[in-house]
Amino acid sequence: MFLLPFSPYYICINKKICIMKKFSLLILTTFCFSAFLWAQPPAGPANYGDTYGKKINKKGISDWSDVSKTLEQKDTVVSKLQGKVLSSCPKKGCWINIELADKTNMFVKFKDYGFFVPTDLVGKTVVLDGIAFTKMTSVDELKHYAEDAKKPQSEIDAITEPKKQVRFLADGVLVVK
Repeated sequence: MFLLPFSPYYICINKKICIMKKFSLLILTTFCFSAFLWAQPPAGPANYGDTYGKKINKKGISDWSDVSKTLEQKDTVVSKLQGKVLSSCPKKGCWINIELADKTNMFVKFKDYGFFVPTDLVGKTVVLDGIAFTKMTSVDELKHYAEDAKKPQSEIDAITEPKKQVRFLADGVLVVK
């Protein structure tokens, strides 16, 4: 019998190993398919009380001025912050920009790319639980997010220098208003 090198039966020493190869292929296929399903934005609108990612509540919200001062001495600060969503990735809700109480803008991504938010979150107030940090963002990355946000080409072309940004890696998001 002729077997192709990419066949799951290629190099079958015994029946048990062939079954293990089939099982491995099944696990790999299942993982890839489920990763595709997890990478989709939530269905429906974002409503008051909805949570995405880890379940969180409004208790223990940090004051941004305290977090900002701590970021001057430390690389990261575990915190819970509240802000208004200014923009969201229109493709699948994989990032948001929020405005904090002092008008600081913060770019937010979601831990391990493990959850997304509805794309209609813009204009709503949310509580975020996770880690605040600063990052020097490259020109390529800034252009990528501008393209995601469907900015005009002239605005994308105007991005020529890296930018130091306040960022947040969220474990969970709660819609509060």
